[in-house]
Amino acid sequence: MKKWIVFITTILSLCSTVARADVLEDAVEAYQKGNYAQALELLPLIAEEGNAIAQGLLGQMYLRGEGVSQNYQQALKWCRLAGKQGNVNAQANLGLMYGQGKGVTQDYRQAVRWYRLAAK
Repeated sequence: MKKWIVFITTILSLCSTVARADVLEDAVEAYQKGNYAQALELLPLIAEEGNAIAQGLLGQMYLRGEGVSQNYQQALKWCRLAGKQGNVNAQANLGLMYGQGKGVTQDYRQAVRWYRLAAK
């Protein structure tokens, strides 16, 4: 009986992971096609679960005002989460934000720090 429970739990976990990958793929495709409304519908679901790609893309949408009102605080939140996980685009966006003082006090040291991380 215990083996069946472990087996079923493993199968359900794998199905959930595959489903999330499909949602992420759909969100990225929607973003690339300029369908920001669809991307914005899907990305928060995955970003909240800690997916760095979704977090970085969501941060970029807020930074650029793509499909949402430009919101530097939201951009900072999502880019930081993604950047700390090694998302290069988010790290570069953080470098830009710190370098230009978008949503943060302008801080060239922080800008350089994030740009260096992105360049590695």
